[in-house]
Amino acid sequence: MSQAARTASISRRTSETDITVAVDLDGTGTYSIATGIGFLDHMLEQLSRHSLIDIELTAKGDLHIDQHHTTEDSAIALGEAFARALGDRRGIARFGHAYAPMDETLTRCAIDISGRPYSVWRVAFTQSKLGDFDTELFEHWFHSFAQAAGITVHVETLYGRNNHHIVESCFKAAARALRAAIETDPRKADAIPSTKGTLGGPPPAHG
Repeated sequence: MSQAARTASISRRTSETDITVAVDLDGTGTYSIATGIGFLDHMLEQLSRHSLIDIELTAKGDLHIDQHHTTEDSAIALGEAFARALGDRRGIARFGHAYAPMDETLTRCAIDISGRPYSVWRVAFTQSKLGDFDTELFEHWFHSFAQAAGITVHVETLYGRNNHHIVESCFKAAARALRAAIETDPRKADAIPSTKGTLGGPPPAHG
């Protein structure tokens, strides 16, 4: 039995940002990402490459003010596309976890595609910025993505010193956990992995 394509596209326009996203959950980890924020692009490329989710994302935002709106809205748009591509979540493994070491740093991430958005972030930085990017925005990105995607995500850096390594290990761990959670289970390909019989569904389309 062939599997339906798990793809979605989202366009999200506000007075602060204009974002388009396309995802293929059964891709090969190819990406084309341009947010206007170099470090965020680098992290989203890691997310795509290590999850094997193809991501196309273009964002134009009010970067003359700061990077907050572009960071937040890119996470929301990507989360909405992710949720739409998953559909009713039928046949997925649902849970995923991963450890990502990067030199002296080790981060773990656990994900439940639960329909209940929640995020736990236990990551500490010793710098307020990486390049010109505010490190506090990384927590906000994960929170916004979890809310829009309808998932529970826990991210914890167990130890590490280099701030670049810390955040990159967060995105790599999340990528691998997502990859595991969205995999289809051939023994339950037609079943929703919940005793409730539902894990929520995709968000309504933007007009």
